[in-house]
Amino acid sequence: MLEVLAGFIRELRAAGLPVSLTEDIDSTDALRHVPLEDRTGFKNALAATLVKSHAHRKTFDAVFDIWFSPPLLCGGPDVDTGHEVELGEWLEQALAAKDRDSREAAVKAAATSAVSRYAGMEEGRPVGGRYYLHRTLRHIDLDGIVQRLLAAGREQADHELTELEELLLADEHRNRAERLRAEIEGEIRRRLVADRGPEALVRTARAPLPEDVDFMHAGADDLAALRRTLQPLTRKLAARLGRRRRHNHRGSLHFGRTVRHSISYGGVPVEVKYRHPHPSKPEILVIADISGSVASFSRFTLELVHAMSSQFSKVRSFVFVDGIDEVTRFFEGAEDLSEAVRRINTEADVVWADGHSDYGRALEAFWRRWGSELSPKTTVLVLGDARNNYHAAEAWVMAEIAKVARHVYWLNPEPRSYWDTGDSIVDQYAVHCDGAFECRNLKQLAAFVDHLS
Repeated sequence: MLEVLAGFIRELRAAGLPVSLTEDIDSTDALRHVPLEDRTGFKNALAATLVKSHAHRKTFDAVFDIWFSPPLLCGGPDVDTGHEVELGEWLEQALAAKDRDSREAAVKAAATSAVSRYAGMEEGRPVGGRYYLHRTLRHIDLDGIVQRLLAAGREQADHELTELEELLLADEHRNRAERLRAEIEGEIRRRLVADRGPEALVRTARAPLPEDVDFMHAGADDLAALRRTLQPLTRKLAARLGRRRRHNHRGSLHFGRTVRHSISYGGVPVEVKYRHPHPSKPEILVIADISGSVASFSRFTLELVHAMSSQFSKVRSFVFVDGIDEVTRFFEGAEDLSEAVRRINTEADVVWADGHSDYGRALEAFWRRWGSELSPKTTVLVLGDARNNYHAAEAWVMAEIAKVARHVYWLNPEPRSYWDTGDSIVDQYAVHCDGAFECRNLKQLAAFVDHLS
């Protein structure tokens, strides 16, 4: 058992979970108090000792379900005979069972039979579980089953269902259908483990942790996970920028206090007194590339701007392709970011020529129109890959911005090894910044925030 547990912890670490030696020992101690046949308790004991972040729980569950996959089930109707309608009716009967224990047993048996009949699994075939899951669900039509169960529920009721009763009935049947789907997925996973072994399967099923998801390739689910972690990160960013401002600025000379205090030294101004600066939230200005080459990153950029709006006294947002426009107005009072993004995509005036990135044109236009509005209170963040399609760089604009603004930082979503290759000119801009940082995921964004301390 200890060897199995050690292998499981190795896989968690390979998946990115930070499991320390102390937590490894704690998990072993915790399992002494849980019966090994209690799979739920066994899983929860390991999760309590090995998972430190809610964002990592999904990865833990996936690795656990593969590594500790229960034995294969058997039962249900003969998978080699009978008509398709018989299995469909049996699935409906399994989901409609009143007694919970009977329903659970029937659902497990139905899932086994559905996988045997429809998944088409072959030993040694290098196909992922999602493919087999899709094939099985396509044949059994879970949505259709749910609709038929709802219709049957209405007919069996002794009165016309109210709107609330309809909703409760629908939720109940959808939950049961989701339970069947989970059992089918589990059965496929168990068969793949039996065929390939847990080590091989867990490597193919491994997904990146939320903080490791590449912004350039993030999907809708990834962005939803990123969104949940942005708010605390922007609070930390605001605190770090505010702290740097307070540490670096003592305030102007207070002549009156200095003279009055010099009396105690016989009129010699030994101690110079300064006016205390009034702490305030820092101001931030974001200039972001939203061209097609960084489309996914630009979506994250807008998420970041939206999250920052509550942490800074002033947030101004500018987006560009080969033209530039201020989009601050789209975020003001916007609770639904999707609406702000839609308006930016349809209303922002950012294409002035051929619709390909032109950093030089956009930066020059920014300086000409808004440069006079920068101040020593402003921190400027530029977000983009600096791929300029061989246009003029106009790097002098970054030099002028750096002279006026308190700080200028460049966040680049490309790997550093790609910088200044092809049409990338990031170093021509970076030389005028306080720093240029690779920013491909949340972990690197957090490292940038830590750098400010």
